[in-house]
This record gives sequence, C-alpha cells and structure tokens, in this order.
Amino acid sequence: MSTLFSKIVKGEIPCHKVAENDQFLAFLDIMPLVKGHVLVIPKRAEDYIFDLEDEELAGMIVFAKNVARKMKIVLPCRKIGVTVIGLEVPHAHIHLIPINGIADMDFSREKLSFSAEELAETASLIAKQ
Repeated sequence: MSTLFSKIVKGEIPCHKVAENDQFLAFLDIMPLVKGHVLVIPKRAEDYIFDLEDEELAGMIVFAKNVARKMKIVLPCRKIGVTVIGLEVPHAHIHLIPINGIADMDFSREKLSFSAEELAETASLIAKQ
C-alpha cells in the first residue's frame, strides 16, 4: 500500500521531521490545529492502528511519549494531547497536540497555516531536545 505517509517515509515528499528511528517517524502536521502539532507514524504502512502487531503498537506509543516530552520542553502548553482518528490518511498515525484546553483538540475547527521557515524552526527546536 502506497500512502502519502509512505511517500514521506521514502523521502519522496518532504516533511519537517522532529524524530526518527528505524521503525517510526515523527513530523509536523502541515495542517495543524495548533503550533507544534506532530504526527507519529510507523514506517511500515498499515491502515488501522489496531491492526499493528502488539510489539509495534507498544513501540509506537513509547516513541510518541519521547517525542511528547521533547515537545513539552519547547512549546508553551499545559500538556501534550494525544488522539488517534485514522480517517484522514490510510496509514496508522497518532496526533500529538500541544494543549492548554480541550478546544485545542477540536478537529472541526479551522486548521492553521505556518510558513516553511516557521515549520522548520519549530521542528528544529523539538528535534534538538
């Protein structure tokens, strides 16, 4: 299965990486709810997150936890919210969203837009932690 996220993993589509290992990739959402909204994906394409093998899902959660810790250091927020919706792209992914209130995770609201420079700067701040 070739997805938008598979193309990002292969380097065919650029992204603003914040963390990566041999199994997982974290990068900034280009249509974020708030500044610093990150997507965490397995490099292996799988549509439904609960179809991942137990070990892979556990590894993805631990990877996301480490990314969230880095995000919390550099982004002004009370917590890093976590959500899995899984309808937008047929590739399992976790949203990590800096939040100060529940409304910060309302996916029905208008998405934000940041310049490539702003995205690069945010990604770099998170990645350096």
